[in-house]
Formats: sequence, structure tokens, C-alpha cells
Amino acid sequence: MRMNLRSAGAAAAAVSVIGAALAASSVAATAAPSSLYAPSALVLTVSYPGGSTDTAARAVTLSCAPGASGTHPAPAAACADLRKADGRLDSLLSTASGQACTQLWSPVTITADGVWQGTRTSWKHTFANSCEMNNTVEQSSLFSF
Repeated sequence: MRMNLRSAGAAAAAVSVIGAALAASSVAATAAPSSLYAPSALVLTVSYPGGSTDTAARAVTLSCAPGASGTHPAPAAACADLRKADGRLDSLLSTASGQACTQLWSPVTITADGVWQGTRTSWKHTFANSCEMNNTVEQSSLFSF
């Protein structure tokens, strides 16, 4: 059987396209995630801005997938609170009044930075003082460290 130059070129092009597709699929297969769980790992901090430095006074790590772990004192409870809030950290701030606080301005900032269910998260909230912070976060174990 004779093959003309045009058919030979088309056959070579087809082989080239198939080879590229196979190579791309093998690259895609190796880039697959190594776990069934989307990553959920946060660094939580409490800091007192305005002092000599704005560094964190306290910091913990929290990982929620596949299991609760980290340096947080109650990682299972903190992860449960985050799941219940669907990762919306503002919803973990309580509006219920707690103990009476003075009007002293001594700001306290809490932050959460990292990844929640595969999505980059960076959250920050500043309170007038530590009494107000304690009243606001007491319903959640996330910032109880």
C-alpha cells in the first residue's frame, strides 16, 4: 500500500496530537491532590497593637482536616465551631452582653490566617480592650487560648 505525502503528514500530526494528550494526562494525574480532604490549617493570634511592637502576644496553630490537631488547647472544639460557622469568622463573634467592661482604650487584635477548606483566609478584628474581646469570643472556643 502506498501512502502519499499528504496522508503521511496527517498521520504524523495525529500521532503528535495523541502523544501530547497522553503526556498532558499523565502530568494531570501526578498533580492530583494527595488527600480527599481540602486543607484547613490556620494560625490564630492575639496581639496588643500600639505598644512597643505589634507582634503577637499569643499564637496557636489549628488544623481541621482530616482530623483536629495543632497547638490550640482544644482543637476539636475549635474546628467544630468553625465548621458550624461554615468558616465565617465574623459569625463566631457574640453580640450577647457579658460582664461589664470599663471604657479603657487598650486595643486587642485577633487574627486568623491560613487556609479554610482549600480557600485562602485572612481575617482580623480589633476590640477596645481585652474585657470586650473576652465577652465577644466567649461563645466560641476558637480564640480561647
